[in-house]
Amino acid sequence: MLNTTSEETYRDGETIFEEGSTGDWVYVVESGAVELYKIVDGKKVVIEVLRAGEVFGELAFIARFPRTASARALGDTVLGVMDKMYMDTEYNKLSGSFQLVLKSLAMRLKKTTEAAVGKQSTRFEPRINKCIALTFKDKDAFIQAYSHNLSGSGLFIKTSKPLPKGDTLDLQIKIPKLESPLKFLCVVAWSRKETSDPVNLPVGMGVKFVQMSDGEKDRLRKILAAI
Repeated sequence: MLNTTSEETYRDGETIFEEGSTGDWVYVVESGAVELYKIVDGKKVVIEVLRAGEVFGELAFIARFPRTASARALGDTVLGVMDKMYMDTEYNKLSGSFQLVLKSLAMRLKKTTEAAVGKQSTRFEPRINKCIALTFKDKDAFIQAYSHNLSGSGLFIKTSKPLPKGDTLDLQIKIPKLESPLKFLCVVAWSRKETSDPVNLPVGMGVKFVQMSDGEKDRLRKILAAI
């Protein structure tokens, strides 16, 4: 059981903290979800989507440097704020040598994340411009739709019922010659509910895959290349 001293509630899309800001509070997700992201060359790069039971903000506490990423709520989210006095007491019980080890690990994780984000922001993802059937689930039911623009990092879903930006959804993609549909967790990057050019700018939403392992990404790229 984690020691939390208070709760904070955030609405969908609300910022929890911004990259570069000061603060050493550590949070645990009690309900909802939290998106961690960085802005690289003016583009948003999602690092991770955290769910109930997961902790974040620990790097700023351990190494005492500014926030290394921004955090915002995905859907209505409740966070537990970990008891800072308790954490300070427990941390100070550690030997100076062990504290140095933790700080070194925190710094190495910071550098590794920055390197990975840099590669992700510049990686070229081939896109498949073919009509592919898919299904996604909103709050009420499964909805059938189509994609005309699919890559290894995300896709555009043509649908008359696009979800709001920041929403997460379970997605199933039907790929020709595969017996079972591919299943992904996605986050809505942008949403278009109205258009004056339905041919070139149809109503729908752009979504990004989240929580995909490198192996899953490689498998998806190979499948796309074979279509």
